[in-house]
Amino acid sequence: MSTVVTVTPNPALDVTYQVDALRVGRSHRVHRVIERAGGKGVNVARVVRALDGNAVVVAPFGGVTGSALETSLRADGFDVRPVPVAAQTRRTVTVVADGEATALNEPGRALAPEEWVAVENAVADAAVAGDVAVISGSTPRDAPRDLHARLIERARLAGAATVVDTSGPSLLAAAEAAPALVKPNADELREATGEPDVTTAAHILLDRGARSVVVSLGADGLAGFDGTAAWRVAPVPGLAGNPTGAGDAVVAALALSMSDGTPWPDALVRATACGAAAVPADAAGKIDLGAYARFLPTLTAERFE
Repeated sequence: MSTVVTVTPNPALDVTYQVDALRVGRSHRVHRVIERAGGKGVNVARVVRALDGNAVVVAPFGGVTGSALETSLRADGFDVRPVPVAAQTRRTVTVVADGEATALNEPGRALAPEEWVAVENAVADAAVAGDVAVISGSTPRDAPRDLHARLIERARLAGAATVVDTSGPSLLAAAEAAPALVKPNADELREATGEPDVTTAAHILLDRGARSVVVSLGADGLAGFDGTAAWRVAPVPGLAGNPTGAGDAVVAALALSMSDGTPWPDALVRATACGAAAVPADAAGKIDLGAYARFLPTLTAERFE
């Protein structure tokens, strides 16, 4: 079985504090603290594992926080390919109170040029022919403008297909490096291209070089474009929960579908069911497998172009 190699340029140690109520300017008693390795690529790897796929985690780790993150991943049984860096790995802090979550996300600290080269080398060492390399999430400040292109190229030279989930200028730059697939949500797609129409915006990325584009449409489901046709999968109705990790679950399902040769419309159905199954879960990187099994046979992909 081929492997999904996840690349997280800007990992984080996710810390969650649970309190009774959040009041500005007051002291709070924390009832529960949860620490968990995070970052979009890490979340993708977790879902791949939940679906019985093989996952490798490639990421830069630095300082005490980076050591804690790497230790956490290894304790969870992941194959980790760490890239030691001088900068302290960031943390994200979420305060949960009264059923609502308030997030405080540290920015990623800058890495030295030679450290980015080490990340590229780690990708080349981890990926082999037939694998799928997933490059997910934001980048730390002062990251090279061509970072995604360089990572895509190293994965391609190793014989791996590439999936990119990022936003802003990085999304446009990634498309120009001709990845097999890019996966923005609708807001990210519109912001990056300046085009309000999703179909037109998706074709901008295809024209720039991406071989396929999958767009998360939130309450409107999922759309997929490959240059010859467009497909849409309607959403699972009546979902309630936390949609934070749904996009990462979609990417995980798409990567697994690429690795096992699932036909394109079926891959979109699989991805929609997987994203929906992440909503009832209690944390990003988890899916409700029972819900996934229930959702899958209820969904179909329909051409709309």
